[in-house]
Amino acid sequence: MSDWVTGARCGMRRMVSVGLVVSAVAAWGLTTTPAFAKASYRHYAIGRLTGPTPDPVSGGLLLMGGGDRNHDAMRWFFAKAGHGHIVVLRASYGPEIGEEFFKEIGGVASVETFVFADRAAATDRKLLAALAKADGIFIAGGDQARYVRYWKGTPVAAALDAHVAAGKPVAGTSAGLAMLGERLYAAMDDGSITSAQALAAPFGAAVTIEDDFLHLALLKGVVTDTHFKERDRLGRLFAFIAKAEADRPADQPGMIGLGVDESAALAVEPDGSGRIYATAPDGGGWVVDGAGLRGLDRRGPLRAPRVRVTGIGAGSVVHLPSGTVDRPTFTRHYAAAGGQLTQVPRWSLAIHGGAGVIEPGTLSPEKEHAYRAGLDAALRAGSAVLDKGGRALDAVAAAVRVLEDDPLFNAGRGAVFTAEGRNELDAAIMDGKTQAAGAVAGVTRTRHPIDLASAVMEHSPHVLLMGAGADRFSVEQKLEQVDPAWFRTEERWRQLLAWRAKQTAAIDRTHLFGTVGAVALDASGDLAAATSTGGMTGKRWGRVGDSPIIGAGTYAKDGLCAVSATGSGEYFIRESAARQVCDRIAWDGETLADAAQATIKAVGAIGGDGGLIAMGADGHPAFAINDLGMYRGQASDTIAPQTAIYAGETLRR
Repeated sequence: MSDWVTGARCGMRRMVSVGLVVSAVAAWGLTTTPAFAKASYRHYAIGRLTGPTPDPVSGGLLLMGGGDRNHDAMRWFFAKAGHGHIVVLRASYGPEIGEEFFKEIGGVASVETFVFADRAAATDRKLLAALAKADGIFIAGGDQARYVRYWKGTPVAAALDAHVAAGKPVAGTSAGLAMLGERLYAAMDDGSITSAQALAAPFGAAVTIEDDFLHLALLKGVVTDTHFKERDRLGRLFAFIAKAEADRPADQPGMIGLGVDESAALAVEPDGSGRIYATAPDGGGWVVDGAGLRGLDRRGPLRAPRVRVTGIGAGSVVHLPSGTVDRPTFTRHYAAAGGQLTQVPRWSLAIHGGAGVIEPGTLSPEKEHAYRAGLDAALRAGSAVLDKGGRALDAVAAAVRVLEDDPLFNAGRGAVFTAEGRNELDAAIMDGKTQAAGAVAGVTRTRHPIDLASAVMEHSPHVLLMGAGADRFSVEQKLEQVDPAWFRTEERWRQLLAWRAKQTAAIDRTHLFGTVGAVALDASGDLAAATSTGGMTGKRWGRVGDSPIIGAGTYAKDGLCAVSATGSGEYFIRESAARQVCDRIAWDGETLADAAQATIKAVGAIGGDGGLIAMGADGHPAFAINDLGMYRGQASDTIAPQTAIYAGETLRR
């Protein structure tokens, strides 16, 4: 039988084997017929080609990952084909798949196999007639470059489109799946690119993306790949999508990537709902959200800070072509940089409670514990919002609100006093998704100034309100009002008295710069920043620092970073410090950590001190301080809240 499988290479010996097979099969009441009319393809048939289709035919797609064929999945496909006549298309090997379908799995009237040798076969009348009457078409694995060369722009491609449009099922495995999407990796370089190669040069010539091949409605906007988990193909699918989207009009939705493991098959109903059949417990599919792969820098390795990937398992339902998944096995986020992929947090939060000249042992154990408890409470408040799928904007406000109520921190209750003995509060908030922002300065009666900044952003046409006008707006917005005495603490009052005696603001070296702030990334990939402060002890003449100045002490922009600063505000204003961090990333390609540290150095170079926290688009925070300690903390969906105070402390990632 092996001589028969090898095809024309075996000459007369193959014909003798074929004759034996024909005789044996005839005894079963079946026919197996090799045809040699066309030199450009080989034809094999098994079963009764002219018999009726036993059952009704309905549409569907069977997307197979390239491993052993799952018999349950094939039975689903055969049922969609009405247990009728199957045509197998391939560009290598012989009738093995037809034999498997008919003899091992069973349940079909016949199987015809056409093995292409060149493009001329795509115009053969006999072949096209077989495609036209087929109840189901199965595209085998092999080399998808051959399929592109042999079929693109030919009657075979048109016949495949027409077959699906007529409500008949198509199945594809390995290369036969990889060429079904709207755009496809054609492997035209006579090889199969690896993830490492594709990530290193995603827009290079080796990433050969073809379009206008097949036009299947359920795979519109989809790029497919196979042997997925087993051959580590996530990185290359990222690259395929990035290149496929490079010239896609902005008004069209982002593409998605669909990867299928070798041990899995995805059966898609005509309504687009798909379910997994698997030969291994962990076999499944992967949906890559291409929104994070649009508009990328085409130079060098793939650089994408955040790409969502959703797992499809045996209990999941995927909806095509949207790519949404009910009951996913996982939702992960990955960043691509330097030719590698790394998994990044689904959501992330970082906070600060001001900076100071803090050395271990400076704070009493009780005071240190109280500071860490306050930071921890703020982290947990913001984390609770993010963990439920809430917005980054709401999370930073929730975290800052806790710090505004904690008398240890210079914001809200616990704010420092002006030279006149008043508490004048500043705050700002910014939405990285919309670039909307709100800020207030010199407010005196709003319990949570961060809520007033949010109200300015959401319920006024302005960005910054100050003084009496801001207080009136707060009342109109029905925000919680308190007597100014609410903000007073005896410790801050003593600091004012000391300032009046010495005329120096450096009273509490452990909390020289007492601003609080938060930055966050939510599960939707949106960034936000918030900052709140009581300013400087002994400030005069209505002084306003950097905290409520958008771009100086507070800034956020999706895809780049979110920043909240603390320090000598006049210098942060002069350096546009918060915006500078994001600009360094956007314009110079600096990492978040490098951009944050370089910005603090720039502030220091003109005489300023302090620190800042920044959140990257990948969910990794950065903490930059100017040789000072800083009250700070972080949390994410993978990291429990953790805090730090001293300069030498590190927060794990």
